[in-house]
Amino acid sequence: MAKAGSSDILDKKAAVIARTDLRDVPEGTKGKVVLVNGLTWIRYWVRFENGISMGSVNRANLATPAEWQRHLNGEDEEVAAHGREGSRARTRAPGTSPPGRFS
Repeated sequence: MAKAGSSDILDKKAAVIARTDLRDVPEGTKGKVVLVNGLTWIRYWVRFENGISMGSVNRANLATPAEWQRHLNGEDEEVAAHGREGSRARTRAPGTSPPGRFS
């Protein structure tokens, strides 16, 4: 079950917007969370305004209205660029395998 009160986890009945194009749901389509499920990977059932209901939607594919407004203003691009820079800084040492892989 999802942890209540976590800022990244959307609540049931939360207003959302499709952050990317999904199957039969164009980017920018408004919707409402109808079910939150999962233990380690939280996913959502969402009913979109275009009549499509979709399950197993990852949080990365959904935005709150405030997040969507920041996206439209271009403010989230700075955050995404900073996140990419941080992931580059954590590269593996030469000759080592990624976690979970064996040579």
